[in-house]
Amino acid sequence: MENDQQLWWKKPLRVIQTNLQVLDTPKMDPIQLAEQMDEMGANVLVMNVGGIYAWYPSKVKYHYINEYLPSKFDLLERIIEECHKKSIRVVARFDFSKADDSVYQNKPQWFVRDSKGEPQIIGSKRPGKWSLLVSTCINGGYRNEGVAMPVFSEVLDNYDIDGIFFNAPNPIPCNCDECKRKYRDVYGKELPIDAAQYESDWGTRCMRDNIGKLYKLMKEKKPDMPLILYYNLYKDNLFDRVATADMLCTEPQDVLSLGYKNIPQFWKPALAIKLGRSMQDRPSPFGIIHSCPGMDWRHTGLPPAEHLFWMSQIPANGGYIWHSITGFPDTIGDKRIIKSVSQINHMIKKAENQMFGAFSVAQVALIWNADRSAEGWAEGLINKQVPFEVLLDEQATIKRLADFRVVIIPEGFKYNRKFITNIIEYVQQGGNIVVEGSVPEEWSELYELIGIKKRVYHSESLVASYLRFEGENNPLQLGMEETPIIAHRGIVTYCEALIGTKVLATLVPPFSPLESVGAPPERSSIPVPYTDIPLCVMNQYGKGSSVYIPFQLSLLIQDYKLDEHYRFLENVINLLLGDNKKISVTHFNGLQLVVYEKDNTILVHLVNGVGQRPLSNCTPLHDIKIKLALKDGMNVSKVTALIDEKCVKFEQKNSYVECTIDRLDVWEVVSVEMESSNK
Repeated sequence: MENDQQLWWKKPLRVIQTNLQVLDTPKMDPIQLAEQMDEMGANVLVMNVGGIYAWYPSKVKYHYINEYLPSKFDLLERIIEECHKKSIRVVARFDFSKADDSVYQNKPQWFVRDSKGEPQIIGSKRPGKWSLLVSTCINGGYRNEGVAMPVFSEVLDNYDIDGIFFNAPNPIPCNCDECKRKYRDVYGKELPIDAAQYESDWGTRCMRDNIGKLYKLMKEKKPDMPLILYYNLYKDNLFDRVATADMLCTEPQDVLSLGYKNIPQFWKPALAIKLGRSMQDRPSPFGIIHSCPGMDWRHTGLPPAEHLFWMSQIPANGGYIWHSITGFPDTIGDKRIIKSVSQINHMIKKAENQMFGAFSVAQVALIWNADRSAEGWAEGLINKQVPFEVLLDEQATIKRLADFRVVIIPEGFKYNRKFITNIIEYVQQGGNIVVEGSVPEEWSELYELIGIKKRVYHSESLVASYLRFEGENNPLQLGMEETPIIAHRGIVTYCEALIGTKVLATLVPPFSPLESVGAPPERSSIPVPYTDIPLCVMNQYGKGSSVYIPFQLSLLIQDYKLDEHYRFLENVINLLLGDNKKISVTHFNGLQLVVYEKDNTILVHLVNGVGQRPLSNCTPLHDIKIKLALKDGMNVSKVTALIDEKCVKFEQKNSYVECTIDRLDVWEVVSVEMESSNK
């Protein structure tokens, strides 16, 4: 086996995936394709190899061969050879989720069955002279010993591929006899007809069993070869994914074809990569960015400004870029795609060596519960330029928590004994937490930690209510000094503060039912302008502290996007960071900030997403001031804008350094090099 440091897949990577169309096969020139990948800045090509179609002369029965393959030479072999000449690795893409209907006619037992026993047929209404495709069962022969495993062996034995990637590896709800037998064997009961009633780990178990066979086979033949699997920001258990994969990829697709009202949230790529990076013992995850605004519009490209913004979030958050394009350069009519992909790849090249091996120095951790509440916190943190990382509750060990000054626990988080024990010790040792929303009454020690009495009550969903700042010089009112109250709505956990707990905000209850808030204005007086019902309390506990927010701040941020809610979130975090805050930048709505450290160098990523999405043009930001705290005994020797390739003037003042980025178009990486003052 190769030395771990010599493995190609543990070095900086720039991937282009050519989603090949069989009718275009005769147009493929291996030499030209390799040259084009090199010119576009790729060092990895992901190419169709097998599954639905064989892109080589397969001898495996029922492996449907692309009928447009050249007869005079082996296309796959030649592409691999030409790419390797350019030092471009080739990852084989397999998709065993569907098969030609001719396979179904021969082996109907390998295919998905719905609740009525019917197969799932794909493409019955597709125009053109196409055969039908039929969905395969993850527990059936096609995805296992019947086709997938012999295809794997054939490719591994005969082609010098560098890695393997599965497209659509997930199970499809299935009521075939094989699934029924397996479900009965595993759970001792019958498979439900309704997929919503499956045991929660059924899908994961099936996928792990299926991919596990293929993974084992690959490692027996090519132990140094990586297998790449998807993970999803919401659905997947990362620990199950890494059990049968060497690298992870995520697909934060910018599906503009969903319509403006359903436009994907701006934070999607950033958050997806942060989740993948939470698995610290793994290589950086891939972020797959489709060049199109939706699969229904897959033959055209995203607006370049939107595309560049979306792509930039991948390297800025520590991931490897993976471009997914329909066809290859000779068949792509929208040349904006080629230009944008090339542009971002060459930008990445300028910073990737400095970023390789860098680690996040974010002071804030967000416990990820795959819920809207966590999304709201992420949106608020990003929009207020607060660097943060995400953690799963299984990752919230004492050692891991100690890396952060502040840990956020969003509403709806499912508490457990181990997590509470760890979070209490974390605060006792000097950590700080933010707890949002309702807290389960069975965890009495949690109530003591956040400084409230155990008996709580829950409101109806309030409207026409307000949050009032309590006391003079209230740190949560910073930037909102001219207003004593801000908008509030939603469910409140009515609680009572313990003696010694500081109440920073209280509830102003609704002044009117919603139907009469404006009719008439003469009757809009607030009947109860003051209460002692807390909306924010702060409690000192051991060496640390907690802030408890017994309402739905995260949902207010997501639903209304009012600046006062973003400011409230920012002020809570700044209150807990205190004088230990490491970095601040000039605030712009739409500016993203991520910070890393490597070898006495701080790497500050700035991503410009300013403007109404989808972005039609890049709106430059000017005069972005960066203030960075320095470690004791360190002086700044040089500040460089790596992508613009120019030095940046700076001024060191005691324990911090200040510099200004004159202009930010898309993405910049500011390198702050330091040296010991004792030299």
